[in-house]
Amino acid sequence: MANKTIKQLTPPATIGIIGGGQLGKMMSHEAKKMGYDVVIYDPKENAIAAQVSNSQVVGGFSDEAKLLEFAKQVDVITYEFEHLDATVLENLENKGYPIYPSAATLRMIQDKDTQKKWLADINVPVPANFPVFTYEQLEDAFNRFNSKIVVKTRKEGYDGKGNIIVKDIQDVKYAYEQFADFDIMVEEFIDFSMEVSVMLVKNEHETVIYPTSYNNHEDSILIKSQVPAKVSDHVALQIRQISQKVLDELQDYGIFCIEFFVTKDQRVLVNEIAPRPHNSGHYTIEGCVCSQFEQIIRVITGLPLGSSELINPSVMYNLLGSDNGKYTVAGLDEVLKIPNCHFHLYGKDISGVQRKLGHLTVVANSLDQANTLADQAFDKIKFEIKGEQ
Repeated sequence: MANKTIKQLTPPATIGIIGGGQLGKMMSHEAKKMGYDVVIYDPKENAIAAQVSNSQVVGGFSDEAKLLEFAKQVDVITYEFEHLDATVLENLENKGYPIYPSAATLRMIQDKDTQKKWLADINVPVPANFPVFTYEQLEDAFNRFNSKIVVKTRKEGYDGKGNIIVKDIQDVKYAYEQFADFDIMVEEFIDFSMEVSVMLVKNEHETVIYPTSYNNHEDSILIKSQVPAKVSDHVALQIRQISQKVLDELQDYGIFCIEFFVTKDQRVLVNEIAPRPHNSGHYTIEGCVCSQFEQIIRVITGLPLGSSELINPSVMYNLLGSDNGKYTVAGLDEVLKIPNCHFHLYGKDISGVQRKLGHLTVVANSLDQANTLADQAFDKIKFEIKGEQ
């Protein structure tokens, strides 16, 4: 999929990042730390990633003319999320602009049905699934999977958006109507014992696999990650083998996250892949020798990969908004008294219900200690809407 050779770029070469959110901001921060210039591309003026970048090009994600203008300003391109126009990126690649991961990988991964077919084709275990095109097919799937299914949009789903768990026949019609404007697929409902994820890195010479993260979700939004995940040797081996299989089969370069379900009978199934840094990998900033954000900069500039070694057990909490409006942060003074607690605020002007405003990570000598301290920190941080009493 990707070009066979990544051109080595030394500072102050210019890196282009499509997407101006928190992942782009943290990538840009690492690139600037290493001496690179950074240009952000995002539809929103003064995107938060532009706060730590050299400049920003404002334009829509399908605006080929604007993206070409952006591409002409940079030496290499990557992206912070997968809901992009793969055809436009392919056209840029055909004009000679390097993009990692490639548009072909993006196209495969961004359609969950296509992604699951690719995984099955390379003999990676996934939940039973198939696309559906009519209400009757959805109802048949509900009955076939013992009245428990997950209905997903094939594209554009994230953070709880784009998927509905259906356990009642009355909700089948609701799910179908909710996603009336989308291509959809259905998966069997997995009654898993835990959700875990792994960050993978690949360049043309080497691969790196990070420690496994145990993830807690609420409403399909990641709340907490604990590393290293406490899994059996049998599960750890499956995770390692599947991760290496995906890296070997992906003819591409970049950083990738694989999310897994671990079943109650100790089987490991792939939920989905993301072709970018991932929320569950935030712990790597303080917890590992080389963070996921530094790794992607190393990949796209043709530099050797860094070590994924875990320095200390780590616990990461997402910090989500609970209301809409401009906000202030309360409790930070108490949080920063906690040993080895690292607070990250993303710089978003407006809070929203379940909007990711920041995260905190605690590293400690043991996972139990990290959990205790992280729980204390998480309980102290509050986002208060301005003007409220």
